[in-house]
This record gives sequence, structure tokens and C-alpha cells, in this order.
Amino acid sequence: MKKKAFFIIIAMATVGTMPCRAMDFDQFFKDTDTFFEKYVIDGGVRYRWIKGEPERLDKLIAFIASADVTGRESKEQLAFYINAYNLYTIKLIVDHYPVSSPMEIIGFFDTKKIVAAEKKTTLNDLENDRIRKFNDPRIHFALVCAARGCPKIADHGYNPQHLDEQLTKQARLSLNDPTFIRIDGTKVKISEIFKWYRRDFGKTDADLISFINKYRDTPLPEKARLSYYTYDWSLNEASH
Repeated sequence: MKKKAFFIIIAMATVGTMPCRAMDFDQFFKDTDTFFEKYVIDGGVRYRWIKGEPERLDKLIAFIASADVTGRESKEQLAFYINAYNLYTIKLIVDHYPVSSPMEIIGFFDTKKIVAAEKKTTLNDLENDRIRKFNDPRIHFALVCAARGCPKIADHGYNPQHLDEQLTKQARLSLNDPTFIRIDGTKVKISEIFKWYRRDFGKTDADLISFINKYRDTPLPEKARLSYYTYDWSLNEASH
């Protein structure tokens, strides 16, 4: 009982004092979907809107903090954690808004504390210690770190019933986006995401090309020469 009360206090400290109706996992997935549908447009986030009406986000964050994922199926856990990462990323931006980049916020990824499933963590640890443990490289196109260099954020949440098709859709959208995969003959410039998480995509360039081509409408050239373009850390704010 003391443990539960402790995390409720943390959750309330994270989001501020507000009324919070009871929520279960099904409701969480539904409300997350509604949230992204309302506040994401053309791959950008309406941070200003959320700042002015934070109640929806606060309720979702409160649930994330106190949720018990013990015994939940793997797809439900993965969908929960992907949503948790994206929602907490938005929460941290909104808490410091206006900013022009997540990098303006000291410790944004590695020291700012968040609470997910009753455990204190950071965005980096949430990604590396929980989400990447599911060994699905498609998650790198679903997780969005509030920067324009990220894959475009989806205007929906992730749910266990459709998670596989949702992750495949995001991989296809990203890997067919000419701003994300930049091709000039046999020269192919790719995101630094593929460098930072290289082992998730295979050991060699051939492995990486094979992974990318799995989701592309037009495969990369057989003798493609890969290089990395500089990551764009400017805020992925919606233009309207």
C-alpha cells in the first residue's frame, strides 16, 4: 500500500494537481489515440495548443506513472511503452515551452526523471532498457524525440491489436520518405539513427541495406554507398 501511494504522489507531482478519473489499459489506448489525432498534424506537434489545455496529457501521464504492466502480453507492454515515450517527450517539451529544440533542455534525454509503470526512469533508459528489449527495430520509426530529424510522428497512438501493422506502416512511411532516405545515384545518405542503433539493424552495410529495402517501394541500388547526414534537432512543432 505504501508503494502504491508513493507512485501516486510522484505521478501527481509530475503532472500537477488535477482531477483524474479512473482509467484502464483499454481506455488509455483509446485516449492516447484521441490525443495524437487532435494534437499532431503533418508530422508536427501542436505544443502551443497542449500548453494551453494540458488536462488530456496530464491524465495520460498520470496513468503511465501508476500503471502495472505485470502479466500483460508483450504487444500490450510494447504499445504502452511506445506511447509512454512519445507522451513523456511531449510533456517535457510542454513543461519548458517555448523552446526551439529538445537539446535546449538540460538533461532532456538522460537526467530528466519520469515515472513509467511505477518505476523512475529517463527517456534514454525507457528506450534502451525497456523498449529495445523487445528486439523490434521498427520501434525506431515509432519513437519520436521532438526533433525534425526524427521520423514523422504519427497522428494516432499505438495499440496491441494493430501494433504489428502500425509499426510496419511507420517503417514504410519513413523509409520511403525522400527527406529521410536521400538518394543520389549510388550515394545514399541516411539518418544518424542508423548509426546510433546500428546493432539493431545488422552488423554490416549489406544487412542495413537489406533491412531498409524490406520496407521500400523502390529498393536502394545494389551497390549503394551509405553515409549519414547531420541530424536536425530543431523542434518538430506543427506550423498551424
